[in-house]
Amino acid sequence: MEWLGIDIHSHILPGIDDGAKNIDLSLSYIRQLQELGYSQLYGTPHVYSDLYPNTPDTIFTALGEVVPAVKQAGLTVKVNAAAEYMADATFAATEGLLTLPNNHILIEMSYLTETPNIEQIIFDLQLKGYTVILAHPERYTFYYGNLDRFKRFKEMGCLLQLNLLSIIGYYSKAVKATAEELVKAKLYDFAGTDLHHDRHLKKLTEAVQSGLLYKLVGHLEFKNKELLSTPQLTSEVR
Repeated sequence: MEWLGIDIHSHILPGIDDGAKNIDLSLSYIRQLQELGYSQLYGTPHVYSDLYPNTPDTIFTALGEVVPAVKQAGLTVKVNAAAEYMADATFAATEGLLTLPNNHILIEMSYLTETPNIEQIIFDLQLKGYTVILAHPERYTFYYGNLDRFKRFKEMGCLLQLNLLSIIGYYSKAVKATAEELVKAKLYDFAGTDLHHDRHLKKLTEAVQSGLLYKLVGHLEFKNKELLSTPQLTSEVR
């Protein structure tokens, strides 16, 4: 995965969402992602008021547990944190949200129903100075067969992030087909693992080691490495 370099979407921080349950699992995932060729990882825990009401304090407390453990384990991969915000009726575009480098903010929606005011949310975030990244658009069932909707997001300046597991067929045939459609249309800007658990890692590892993943999307010009074009703290608790 040296060709991608940075994972901008993962759930590797321990015990604060539906990802890694403890520090041992966090370290296992981080070690294996480094072995696959990643040089930098961003843990992006869910921020979802109903299920995972994370805050900067909970997220950076978890990061503060991971960073010294990574160093003690002798791993060289850099680990930092941002968040994956659920853009629903309770979400508010405010200052001080946790972002990827250069003020890129990762948002998601329900897989079943479009957030009614999603365009307004994106616009409000942009007014606050954020660059919006919509996570895994290929998984939103309500957009299937509607390529123009994805193009509309791009016209608004919203960037799109592919889940690598989508393109290898992990989720469903429909998700894979939609991902392929977006790849063909060259609408993706970023790619991420969205790693949550052992099954995700197993399928990702198989796809990387077989060469399948590179064959499918290795030719795309993802902007993951460009996120670090401006200095940003990494592997440190801010």
